[in-house]
Amino acid sequence: MGKVIAIANQKGGVGKTTTAINLAASLAVLEKKVLIIDADPQANTTSGLNFSPTSDEKRTLYEVMIGVLQDERSRSIGIRDALIQTELKNLHMVPSHINLVGAEIELLDAPERESVLRKAIAPVRREYDYIIIDCSPSLGLITVNSLTAADSVIIPVQPEFFALEGLGKLLQTIRLVQGGLNPKLTIEGFVITMFDGRTKVHSQVATELREHFKDMVFNTIIQRSIRLSEAPSHGKPIVLYDVMNNGTSNYLNLAQEVIDKNE
Repeated sequence: MGKVIAIANQKGGVGKTTTAINLAASLAVLEKKVLIIDADPQANTTSGLNFSPTSDEKRTLYEVMIGVLQDERSRSIGIRDALIQTELKNLHMVPSHINLVGAEIELLDAPERESVLRKAIAPVRREYDYIIIDCSPSLGLITVNSLTAADSVIIPVQPEFFALEGLGKLLQTIRLVQGGLNPKLTIEGFVITMFDGRTKVHSQVATELREHFKDMVFNTIIQRSIRLSEAPSHGKPIVLYDVMNNGTSNYLNLAQEVIDKNE
């Protein structure tokens, strides 16, 4: 059965979507079968893998989640209907759309509303080695669904002091999910992103993070890179955009750490 990993941090601009895209792509390059689910209404993962979030096909995570709520006899969209083949042979995606914002409202009165995404994933879970969920930068119902569906969470952390201050709310949400909705949820690890070794504060924060969370922090550090930030605008993960870039080796190393932890 595939491992489901949520990439979560309610603070924007910490490299969450960049990590989701490039970790998923790197796992695929390392010959793992991977599904990436864009659970963010902003649909940055969707556009970052060269699919239009404004597509009229209506086969997105929104339709998949609403389909779970509908009668089984209705012609609702299932997760297999929403799968997209990316440029990488081993990487599929379920895209997002701004409509996903509406799911927050439609789920409010639904029975077991926090478990809708887990039910949606269930039919294909055994078909993948890893399922990566890119969470919204908020702690709303869609993110709670993502954490309830996940086996573990990877938390990208930008090495800035304000980024550290924001971790408390996320960790509290994770504890609440562990306390009832998903007792088996674990923290896969913290990954330091957008790191610039020339900046003293980055080194200080990275040291503090390791002192506090110890071996829960991945050894791999994602270095700041212009090419890494350019890649999504071309609809490609860094491994396809610039194979010689530090970002490529960083994310391949992170993917190998994830594999080593789980196999």
